Amino acid sequence: MGKPSVDLFQGTLDVLILKAVSWAPVHGYSIARWLQQTTDDVLRIEEGSLYPALHRLEARGLIEAEWGLSENNRRAKFYRLTVKGRKQLRVEASTWARFAGAVASVLGATTQPA
Repeated sequence: MGKPSVDLFQGTLDVLILKAVSWAPVHGYSIARWLQQTTDDVLRIEEGSLYPALHRLEARGLIEAEWGLSENNRRAKFYRLTVKGRKQLRVEASTWARFAGAVASVLGATTQPA
C-alpha cells in the first residue's frame, strides 16, 4: 500500500510552485512531477489545483509564462519566476521555515502544558 498523500495548508501550493520554477522555466506537468518526486510521493498536486494556482501567480506578477515545446515535443506553457516572484519566494520560505521550526518544537516537546 502506498503512502497517503497530505492536504496542503492554504498558500502552501503557491510557495511550492515558486520554488519549482526558481531554477529555470518549467511546464505544469513537470512542476507536479517534481513536487511528487521531491516529497517521496507525499504531495501529489492535481491539475485542478495546479493550473488555477499557476494562473493566480501569473496574475499577481510572480511568474511569467511563454509557449514552447516539452521534452515530448508537445506544445506547453513554460513558467518562470519574475523578480517580484523571487522576492516573494524568499519571504515565504523564511515564514515557512519559522513555522516548521515552531511545529517541530511543539511535537518534540518533553514537558506538558502547565
